[in-house]
Amino acid sequence: MTYTYEPTGVCSTKIDLELEDGIIRSVAFTGGCNGNLKGISSLLEGMDAQVAIEKLRGIQCGWKPTSCPDQLSKALTAALAESK
Repeated sequence: MTYTYEPTGVCSTKIDLELEDGIIRSVAFTGGCNGNLKGISSLLEGMDAQVAIEKLRGIQCGWKPTSCPDQLSKALTAALAESK
């Protein structure tokens, strides 16, 4: 399944992801810190979405109460809920 999420409180403006049976197949961010987000996306490919959520949830960016990884955990949570 493909899923698009609009993050809030961060520099990135869109997260596109693809899940297959709860496994992350691809993640692409629009905006944000390009190199860091490409690295995160590459590391997550093939990972169980629930494991990724647990690792990314609650990460903050500087003084912000959220971050692109935290927003990705929210996107993955929403995608998993939609796939049921």
